[in-house]
Amino acid sequence: MYAIRLSLLCGVLLALVAGDVLAVILPAPVETPLRLLLDDLANRCAPLPASLDASARAQLDTFYRQRDDQPAWRDAAHLDALREQLDQLADDGLAPTDYPLPSSLDPTPGCADLLASHTYLRALQHLHGGRLNQARLEPLWRPDDAPRPDPRLLVLSIALRDLDEPARAFAAARPALPQYQTLRTLYASLRQRPLANWGTLPDGPLLRPGRNDPRVPTLRQRLAAEGYLQGEPASRQDTRFDPELVAALEEFQRSHALKPDGILGPASLAELNVDALTRRDQLRVNLERLRWLAGDLATARLAINVAAAELLVFENGREVWRTRTQVGRPTRQTPLLASQIDRLTLNPRWIVPPTILREDKLPEIRRDPGYLDRHQMSVQDRAGNRLDPAQVDWDNPGPIRLSQAAGPQNPLGRLALRFPNPFAVYLHDTPSQLLFEKSPRFFSSGCVRVEAVNSLLAYFLSPEELADVELRLASGRTQEYRVRPKVPLLIGYWTVEVDTQGRPRYAPDIYGHDPLLLKALLGIRP
Repeated sequence: MYAIRLSLLCGVLLALVAGDVLAVILPAPVETPLRLLLDDLANRCAPLPASLDASARAQLDTFYRQRDDQPAWRDAAHLDALREQLDQLADDGLAPTDYPLPSSLDPTPGCADLLASHTYLRALQHLHGGRLNQARLEPLWRPDDAPRPDPRLLVLSIALRDLDEPARAFAAARPALPQYQTLRTLYASLRQRPLANWGTLPDGPLLRPGRNDPRVPTLRQRLAAEGYLQGEPASRQDTRFDPELVAALEEFQRSHALKPDGILGPASLAELNVDALTRRDQLRVNLERLRWLAGDLATARLAINVAAAELLVFENGREVWRTRTQVGRPTRQTPLLASQIDRLTLNPRWIVPPTILREDKLPEIRRDPGYLDRHQMSVQDRAGNRLDPAQVDWDNPGPIRLSQAAGPQNPLGRLALRFPNPFAVYLHDTPSQLLFEKSPRFFSSGCVRVEAVNSLLAYFLSPEELADVELRLASGRTQEYRVRPKVPLLIGYWTVEVDTQGRPRYAPDIYGHDPLLLKALLGIRP
């Protein structure tokens, strides 16, 4: 900065005296490179947006270095093309007002160009990887050695390559994931429609098909409001829960991850009483989640949606199979993570995790000394030496380990699918098959119980490998079986997706994440 001023002060290159006239010849103005304005932005370009922090300045510096300090925005038309793309961020659940642009460009490229570029880069960054901090709001564990391209470098590459056509830049930054694209289309349609206003259904006894109930007319109106019922509404005096209304409720239940039994109970009642604004906001929240998860979902072969308690299998990015799971209850949540399945445990023994030992098993053993024998459980010390249960002080057992032999009572069933993670969780079979018929299915202590686990194996084992596994399972012996190649796995959490007919399919927000994410998107501090 001082060098620039000194050059101006020393710029009187020549004084010519012609008669009584002193002529001073000044040099042409020295243009300050745009990037150098970053050193004095607070003084030269005030007021600055709060988003223009040290990290954003560093990215701007790199952006202009790559452009040899040339202005980014040609004219008003070029700026308007950027403004049009920023307005369309509303369809992504982002607020265009969060991305301000100068009303016009400076006569000499300067602050307006810099601030427009900052907004451009920031919008692309949020569109590509999410506006909120995933690690703070909904952390997802990944191995330290997992390859993760730097999202800032990718966004910078898009920004530089497609600067002349902002529409192309935004299309390249937006997740190409089919789940994201279909959800965005649905949200864009819904946000432009007037919100529906349906009545609240009061509590009451279980309503079974064929019965009469004074809530039936309200239930009929509620289901009609979202298109589950067609035609003219029935009379308010008609209180019979008839087959047409039962079928509509079953369809509603299927689209809200509920058991489609046609019975109006507490779980269905709770989902029916969610208002239309909350439902629309749910789409917006999950667009942000999918921006976080897009890279992991694009490469996953298996994905667990904890909220819906479902497992999905993908081949070349296309869903080919889906089954039900049982996941962690709210007090013992299934952790969110990205890893790779690298081995199977056939006929597994169950090593009781410390939390379950402390909170579940020790109280059972204290109440009933025969508990261990009935459940084929043994006790070991930390070194693995077997202990006599009668010699253990169960009020103060010390560092013991409890394990259960392989067999029909084993909570892991016949098979466990293992993958690196710091939570000691895995996917596994279960003898508790009847619980798959329940909804919601939040019963475990963090691990994921998988329905029809043998059918799952067929998607990543060859026929020869599958036959080998079946023979080993039949032996009843506990064995480890390596999986090659490793199977990419994502355990994520999303509470809405779009089905093949373009309709939303909701899942209960059992862990209560949605309201926190919505407040963060709206800028409301907790």
